[in-house]
Amino acid sequence: MKKYTKQTQPFVVPTTDGKTIKEHFGLASDGNSAISIAHMTAPPGWSEPFQTPEFDEYTFIIKGQKQFTIEDEKVVLKAGESIKINKHTRVQYANPFTEPCEYISICQPAFNMETVNRE
Repeated sequence: MKKYTKQTQPFVVPTTDGKTIKEHFGLASDGNSAISIAHMTAPPGWSEPFQTPEFDEYTFIIKGQKQFTIEDEKVVLKAGESIKINKHTRVQYANPFTEPCEYISICQPAFNMETVNRE
């Protein structure tokens, strides 16, 4: 019995806003409710509504920049930087910049639309 799981075909989450989400591990890809790991690309000009997730979210920027409005503070991350946003924190994610932003997102417990609490 193997003691590892290799992911070669992540679940591509359907979106309507131009953002690419490829979940490697999590509820959508393998039913894991403890954690989700996704590779994402946010196009220039992209944003989401404010939300107050019921999970911790870690983000690592691979290329470009991403803007976070956390409570009332704007935070911009650039390539090579990372952030942890604690659950129950009001946050808005955006890419108001001219280049796409590529990043890894890890949610613990796993991302679940029912626990995002979008405004």
